[in-house]
Amino acid sequence: MIIGLILATSSLIMMSSILPDDIPQNEELHIPTLFKGMFNQVSDEIQILPGTSGYYSYNVKSSDVSVLWGAQIIDYQNDDKISVNISNIFGDQYGVFPQTSPIIFETLEISASDTLNFELQNQGSRIVNVVLMFSEEPKNSDSFSNPNSPLMTMILPIAISGILFILGILVFCIGIIVYLVDRKNVQNNKRNN
Repeated sequence: MIIGLILATSSLIMMSSILPDDIPQNEELHIPTLFKGMFNQVSDEIQILPGTSGYYSYNVKSSDVSVLWGAQIIDYQNDDKISVNISNIFGDQYGVFPQTSPIIFETLEISASDTLNFELQNQGSRIVNVVLMFSEEPKNSDSFSNPNSPLMTMILPIAISGILFILGILVFCIGIIVYLVDRKNVQNNKRNN
């Protein structure tokens, strides 16, 4: 049980030390600011009224590339939902992606240079502000090879501390079970004597 508590506590301490201190506590976490330099292009905030759509275009300059795109609802609340419809200038559809969480990330395989049109439909009951983020060929990005990139300095350590936290909770639960079984065996031995 003690080892589990130590693992869980150390993972929480590690996670709190990774996050920057200059994030205002009363504001939403702004992903493009937090991971500055990871994206080729970031849109301005797009304000979308309930039942209407906002639009944004992104130009893919290369052929046969993966495009990682993401959308963040900046001022997210539980009943917010948008639908992201992606097409090109010729009307070819790349898909419709429903979003009911604060952040969504998806990858598109683009065979030829193209202009992607993003239609963001607000299906909720209040005004939302959305930011779109784009990165071409993220696997070849400097983010994976540069040890000082936001991915290496923040995302990877947060993932490791999350795994340690889950492991700590599991070890703690196993410790409780072993303690209870051991205590029951001790009581049974006392009765038999």
